[in-house]
Amino acid sequence: MPELHLNTQAVHAGYEPEKQFGSVSQPLILTTTFERENGVPREHIYTRNENPNRISLETKLAILEGGADAIAFASGQAAAFAVFQAVLEPGAHVLIPDDCYHGIRTLFAQVYQGWQINCEEVDMSVVSNVADAIRPETKLIWIETPTNPKLKIFDIQGIAKVAAEKGIPVACDNTWATPFFQRPFELGVDIVMHSTTKYFGGHSDILGGAVILKEKGSIAARIRAIQGTGGGVPSPFDCWLLNRSLATFPLRMPVHSSNAQALAQFLHHQPAIERVYYPGLPTHPNHEIAKAQMQGGFGGMLSIEVKGGMEKAIELAENLHIFTHATSLGGVESLIEHRRSAEGLHPRSPDNLLRVSVGIEFVGDLIRDFEQALARL
Repeated sequence: MPELHLNTQAVHAGYEPEKQFGSVSQPLILTTTFERENGVPREHIYTRNENPNRISLETKLAILEGGADAIAFASGQAAAFAVFQAVLEPGAHVLIPDDCYHGIRTLFAQVYQGWQINCEEVDMSVVSNVADAIRPETKLIWIETPTNPKLKIFDIQGIAKVAAEKGIPVACDNTWATPFFQRPFELGVDIVMHSTTKYFGGHSDILGGAVILKEKGSIAARIRAIQGTGGGVPSPFDCWLLNRSLATFPLRMPVHSSNAQALAQFLHHQPAIERVYYPGLPTHPNHEIAKAQMQGGFGGMLSIEVKGGMEKAIELAENLHIFTHATSLGGVESLIEHRRSAEGLHPRSPDNLLRVSVGIEFVGDLIRDFEQALARL
């Protein structure tokens, strides 16, 4: 049989109707432990180590991302933490983007304080910056493209080539782009991380994360050991929900992207908007790189800077009716967030920046909502 399309894989990968009852819909296996036969474990022993719903989910995630193995966690942060635990050692040097999810910086600043990890922030939109920052003790290059919240785009293939020459693994947070728009493994990346809470879950009701590996090697084995021994695993119910949500993932993504593109174009021409960050706009400084490595669209996220500072930005967010002022992203509903006030200690975002997660509502309604909100400023 020829390789199946992403839409087909999203529905069928990881599960076939079970034999006892022939259930077409995957059963939910809530048990924490499994019966042994004559004292010998059967296929499963204990849900912290493995569960049928989690195995099915991991199989599907690996196939969707084009990897050899996937390891599910209870959150995106737990997934990222597992990568760092598996790859880094005390005294190691790691490169991260100068614009990235604030939780990654927080992990290094707080959790890894005693490890003497040297975490260096680099503007990775210029590949030579990455090459210049590499040291003998560099153990990992962590990239995020598009970045959170300024949507910088990095040349994944260029960075991966530089890293490969030095024998350094590259991990890519592909949460915002998803494998629908961007295929990091095909561009040379070794590890892909997702907050499955976001577009994979798609309905703002699941917390989860995943690490997907290009190869089943020593790093994969260490991350798998961290999953089972550390215990930061998703519940069977969350795995079941996520499996169900993934069936519609390829149908949702084009709408997120087309809506975001139209809204970005509209906002780009509004006098009250100082700047629009969206890689689908020709004015984006990394637009050509985005066109080269993203297929079928540029994702459902954008950020804007509002003239008048923090006060006007928050006022605009509160004037909206369809967009809910809330943290998170990737759900079917549109959200907007004053990013700086959500970043906790040591915020980096400009005080007039609003991060927008564009949902799958009718785009005309979304634009009209911004029209009325801007008119009231």
